[in-house]
Amino acid sequence: MTQTPSPEAKETTRSPTRTGMRLIVPLQGVVQGRGGLLLGSLIPCALFYFLQFYLKRHRSPPSNPPPSSANLPELPRSSSRANLLTRGSTGRAHLSTRANSIAKPNDSPYYIGLDRVREDPYDEVGNPGGVIQLGLAENRLSLDLIQDWLSENLSNLLPGGALGLGGIAPYQPMDGLLQFKLAMADFMTEIMGNTVSFDHSRVVLTSGATPALEILSFCLADQGNALLVPAPYYPGDIKWRTGVELIPVHCRSCDNFTLSITALEQAFNQARKRGQKVRGILICNPSNPVGNMLNRDMLYDILDFARERNIHIISDEIFAGSTYGNEEFVSMADIVESEDADKDRVHIIYGLSKDLSIPGFRVGVIYSFNENVLAASRKLTRFSSVSTPTQQILVSMLSDKRFTREYIKTNRHRIGSLYDLFVAGLRELGLECAKSSGGLYCWVDMSKLISPYNEKGELELWDKLLNIAKINVTPGSACHCIEPGWFRFCFTTLNENEIPVVMERIRKVVESCKPSV
Repeated sequence: MTQTPSPEAKETTRSPTRTGMRLIVPLQGVVQGRGGLLLGSLIPCALFYFLQFYLKRHRSPPSNPPPSSANLPELPRSSSRANLLTRGSTGRAHLSTRANSIAKPNDSPYYIGLDRVREDPYDEVGNPGGVIQLGLAENRLSLDLIQDWLSENLSNLLPGGALGLGGIAPYQPMDGLLQFKLAMADFMTEIMGNTVSFDHSRVVLTSGATPALEILSFCLADQGNALLVPAPYYPGDIKWRTGVELIPVHCRSCDNFTLSITALEQAFNQARKRGQKVRGILICNPSNPVGNMLNRDMLYDILDFARERNIHIISDEIFAGSTYGNEEFVSMADIVESEDADKDRVHIIYGLSKDLSIPGFRVGVIYSFNENVLAASRKLTRFSSVSTPTQQILVSMLSDKRFTREYIKTNRHRIGSLYDLFVAGLRELGLECAKSSGGLYCWVDMSKLISPYNEKGELELWDKLLNIAKINVTPGSACHCIEPGWFRFCFTTLNENEIPVVMERIRKVVESCKPSV
């Protein structure tokens, strides 16, 4: 039976130094259980005093006084550290397969063009020979209206107002402030022409429209599933984290690249033959990059198609307020309200990057009629929430009805006017565009300038435009266009005075592509 050490024995094991305690206590713990007092106390003590005696005998005599800290020589590394450094690594630090695939250089002309602009941006005074940005759907035409409103109102929002520290420093709901949801729902109603009323309780706010699309894809489809997308379409990628594939539904120039149910059925059936599950249809209305709009009858047909195949509809309506001309814009929310059925399969994406010209504010919207989708989306916004100061500023801006009405009217007029000027300049060069009623771009037919008539010829022309004309545009192949020779030109990055500069640069490329006589 193990004996309990007496108080005297305990006292014996206590050392006057920390070194003694570090040696005795572990040893005592190892041997005490079986050897009793003798093994638990005397042997550890004997070992400790033997160690002290050994260290004294072998201690080196003191050398010169230690130098001051200012003159300390570099200390040699210990042998263990040296051995560690000379040992070869067993391999590179491991990354996930997902990260490795994303980290690879992106060879898409869309991203290559954006990089070139960042390296050599055009400036009328500072760098007139730089690359002109026509590859980014960014509206700079109405920034003065935003600037004027901020100049007049921002001081009222500072400490004591909506931007007081007590209102912006604490944690807030990840899916958005209630006041901002109310303001956003009202603004969406106004943008859509007041044909349908948006309910703030169905609004989930995200840091941009791309996170909104990613969250919806995550909610509606599993990894390896697919969404049907009318092509050409914007060259974004939601596959990186969701694993959801995009299947192009090819549209033709003879129909002004308008979606047809026949093309949808063909793409759906081909996917099913490959064993791929289609979970939804992703439409952009107005279209990006073409700029055409889906009419009411087509939207009804899409809803019927989704019902019959029990799939979802995601309607990206981020350009709804950037329309011009006489064609009517119809929101999918309007279709669902009039049908009053199958609302659970319809989800809308919106944001303020295009219509309000503030992409840097990073504000997107998920609007869904499906309660489970809303519940999941609210949780997922933890990874993509909008900053509270941004929300507070925009609550005030969107609540200013006089400003929003005037802004929408002026912005649409400016987009339409610049579109007409840009298209007229292209016509003088012998280039035509697809018919467009919305968006910040035009879809230009340059097929007669490419040789050979295929993707290779298209990319050679794109290279000339980028490196000789020094304008960045997006080739159709980057947008999954089945017909070579089409290019997206984003004209709202320009002002009126810059259009002749762009046309002169394009003219040089056009003339270089003409066959010699």
